Amino acid sequence: MRTNIPEKLLKISDDIAEHGNANLTRLIVLKKWFENPVRLSAFAVWIATRAISRKGKTGGEAAQLFGEAKALLAGADKSHPELDRQAAEILHNRLRDFQCEYREQRWGPVRVVHNWNLMLVERALAIYLRHTDSPAAGYKLAADYCQNYDSRYGNGLNGPSRTKLEEVVRFMFSIEALESSA
Repeated sequence: MRTNIPEKLLKISDDIAEHGNANLTRLIVLKKWFENPVRLSAFAVWIATRAISRKGKTGGEAAQLFGEAKALLAGADKSHPELDRQAAEILHNRLRDFQCEYREQRWGPVRVVHNWNLMLVERALAIYLRHTDSPAAGYKLAADYCQNYDSRYGNGLNGPSRTKLEEVVRFMFSIEALESSA
């Protein structure tokens, strides 16, 4: 079913081009789109696939985890992904354990993330396995995927976020087209 959510994301991209940045919370419009659990699950797997394609140079255990994620996600259907749940659970646990370092800060413990893309895969698998009924988890995953740090604006939607937003929009259009043709 066609929605107007992709156009709202394109408006955010236009605002970034015009003003240099946009508030991360504007992505909250995605919650409505994620109310369909099939969409949320498909989005989570798509984000995980995007994250492993941007892994950069890694070695050791991180490289091994990327390889396992790539093998798990290989050939997943775009609109109705069916992953091996046991393998997904094992990989999710390994990803969580890989980056389980916390530092005590004045306001409480803060998780130290050494590899952002592996964290995206971890969160995507958590949605696929446990949170397909949580549009808020989808919004948070999208925000984590699209955000960018820029010293002029801080952490939010700016610069490279435009490309990522446009990728999300293309994904949404393709899912909505597949839903319409079904």
